[in-house]
Amino acid sequence: MINDKYLSILNQIKKDGGLVEHNNPDDKVLIIDGLNTFIRVFSVVPITNDDGAHVGGIIGFLKSIGFAIKMHNPTRCIIVFDGEGGSDRRRKLFPDYKAKRRTKVRLNRAYDWNTPEDEHQSMLFQMSRLVEYLQELPLTIIAANHMEADDAIGYISKQVLKDSKITIMSTDRDFLQLVDDRICVWSPTKKKKYTPIEVHEEFGIPSHNFLMYKIIDGDKSDNVPGINGVALKTIQKCLPLLQEDKIVNIEEVLDYVENNDVTNNVKTMLSEENKKKLQLNYDLMQLHDVNISGNAKLKIKDIVTEPIQQLVKFNFTKMFLRDRLFQTLPNVDSWLLTTFSTLNKYAGISHE
Repeated sequence: MINDKYLSILNQIKKDGGLVEHNNPDDKVLIIDGLNTFIRVFSVVPITNDDGAHVGGIIGFLKSIGFAIKMHNPTRCIIVFDGEGGSDRRRKLFPDYKAKRRTKVRLNRAYDWNTPEDEHQSMLFQMSRLVEYLQELPLTIIAANHMEADDAIGYISKQVLKDSKITIMSTDRDFLQLVDDRICVWSPTKKKKYTPIEVHEEFGIPSHNFLMYKIIDGDKSDNVPGINGVALKTIQKCLPLLQEDKIVNIEEVLDYVENNDVTNNVKTMLSEENKKKLQLNYDLMQLHDVNISGNAKLKIKDIVTEPIQQLVKFNFTKMFLRDRLFQTLPNVDSWLLTTFSTLNKYAGISHE
């Protein structure tokens, strides 16, 4: 039974035009942060196949995107993964970028792994196999070498599909900087849709200046330090210019700090070391005009603008049978029909 919280979400989506008939596959696009979704479900879903092998990454991912597709009713779904060497550009700028994340072992506590190496190998296998499943569905899959998913998603949202209504599905708060009257972010863990109103209500910072808040505060999840002693409440109190109805840049913030009565911690932003830190954080975090090569941009644009892969039900169910997954998703034919029929219709339109 659907509880009141989910009914409220569904009603809001309908109110926003979720059930309106569209003619263009790019009218209403759901963009999914692939690795973010995979890691989240792999770490908590203990599902096994008929042979007892863990398949939580595959099934958890398929169910998660299926839920999101049914909820948001997009005309198109794009799934973006980090490419090989995706973090190289940022590590050249800041060698410690994601350093802690690289050494951290995420044990799947819901499943009894023999060793961390067994878990790692299962993760690699399931990720590879998952992509094979996704390639049989009416989806667009993107993974560009030497590019993080964040950059690809930012480029698609701001430059490639600049006339589309876009929902980004991710738990990564970095995407909140992109939120505007056309782009929103759906957090699958919070079950919350972030529009400019929700961003401002939760953080006290308008979405068009959310990037500036992150530059000052830093990002612990990526091991990027901010200005010591200057966190969200201090930023809200001492930097009221961020509330203005315009995008504020670093120079304007520093000018305000220099000419106004602010706390000593905020004053430290004027040191040469912290000025460099603010600029570095901007280069690491901003997704509005991503710093990727022209060839990478061309490759992404080509993939997004080419006809969309249509559903190949026979291949999908054949893999499902081979991997002995029927107990994990008992009525796969019905699931494929109810989840992907609309997307498959728009995929067909893209071939006309």
